[in-house]
Amino acid sequence: MEDLSNYRKSYEKSQLLESAIPDDPINLFHQWFYETQEFGGVDEVNAMTVATIGLDGFPKSRVVLLKKFNEDGFIFYTNYNSEKGKAIIHNPNICLSFFWPSIERQVIIKGVAEKTSESVSDNYFDSRPDGSKLGAIVSAQSEVIPSREYLDDQLKKLETDYSDKPILRPMFWGGFLVRPFEIEFWQGRPNRLHDRIRYQLQNDFDWKRERLSP
Repeated sequence: MEDLSNYRKSYEKSQLLESAIPDDPINLFHQWFYETQEFGGVDEVNAMTVATIGLDGFPKSRVVLLKKFNEDGFIFYTNYNSEKGKAIIHNPNICLSFFWPSIERQVIIKGVAEKTSESVSDNYFDSRPDGSKLGAIVSAQSEVIPSREYLDDQLKKLETDYSDKPILRPMFWGGFLVRPFEIEFWQGRPNRLHDRIRYQLQNDFDWKRERLSP
């Protein structure tokens, strides 16, 4: 058995104090997102973990890319017939999490997912490179396939089929908007006494802010 007990570091790059943060967590997320991007050391600052409860009753997490965020919530895109898509449609209560180790920060978001409008999904799909469009069409995401060669052959066939016509979004592919009701910001601090601030959405649509023990 590999002993990892000596893997340690001291978190000392920043702090998270109530006196220096906004009342709205979306504003703080915006600030942290772009600070992380400016700081560097993260290949894809918009990479996030999406955790769902599957149809088999088990939780499952996977990394996807955040494509938009605003006061309404957080948007990502997927195949609605995938394992992930089916899980979300069955149980829209999901969790998003961001880990930005270069700046010693995490953000954990609980929210309720809903499909984006067809126009939102169409506009994003139209913005993708042709290869990504065809990839979305050819992939029966999460289904068993016989080989990599099968997938490559299907793509080549689609490339021929669509060589002289527009590539339209398939109806089984689109966006999910996650409307948050709880957002926790975690800032690493020395001696494992990390800063944790939790925002919770109230019935009047204001956000309640509390400090959590590390």
